[in-house]
Amino acid sequence: MLADFTRRRGITFPLLSDPGSKTIQAYGILNSTVPPTNRAQYGIPFPGTFIVDRQRRVTFRVFEPTYQERDTISSVMARVGTRIDRPATQVAAPHLRLTTFATDSVVAPGTHFSLVVDVTPERRVHVYAPGVTGYRPIALTIEPQPAVIAREARFPKASDYFFKPLNEHVPVFDRPFRILQDVALDASRESEAMLKDRDALTIRATLDYQACDDKTCFNPQSIPLSWTVRLRTLDRERVKQ
Repeated sequence: MLADFTRRRGITFPLLSDPGSKTIQAYGILNSTVPPTNRAQYGIPFPGTFIVDRQRRVTFRVFEPTYQERDTISSVMARVGTRIDRPATQVAAPHLRLTTFATDSVVAPGTHFSLVVDVTPERRVHVYAPGVTGYRPIALTIEPQPAVIAREARFPKASDYFFKPLNEHVPVFDRPFRILQDVALDASRESEAMLKDRDALTIRATLDYQACDDKTCFNPQSIPLSWTVRLRTLDRERVKQ
């Protein structure tokens, strides 16, 4: 079965055949939600991804809630800070330089991937971090649409900005930083049917912020952003017995 799947998908790296799920059980990832009476699925692991360094140490791991869902390796690499070479779009925005890209160009139902916004403030300019009170914080809002599941955007740790006239400390971003927006295509049969006749999907969002320097807070901005990914159907072909 693995040889057939490898041939059809053009996979060139080794795949593990695990008769009796011995390796799965040794790693403690046997999917306990599947009863032994379910002969078609019993013995599968909890779906997940491990990142291992050159010293064979596990440096990062992520698990999905169901077997139909998968984090792409590109989105995992983006989460751990690894550089990803993807076609990017430059977006003009007052007082900021924006670069956007998706971690994956082709996705399928159940795929977890990330939308990336790299932000570079102008010299001496800052924007307020999410959660700040009394100021307008930066926010990325995904436009809702069927079959697209958007999770909360990830922001890096903010810098502490001391505003001397008011003797206050406020969390801000005043250096280049990255926003990671995790999204997924719904793995339900209904969503799969909805996307069946489409070959691409555009996800739209709005970046809201208010840029300030040491003397002035400029007008609030709402910048439209979009990412387009190609769609593929799931590989449901099975080896003939």
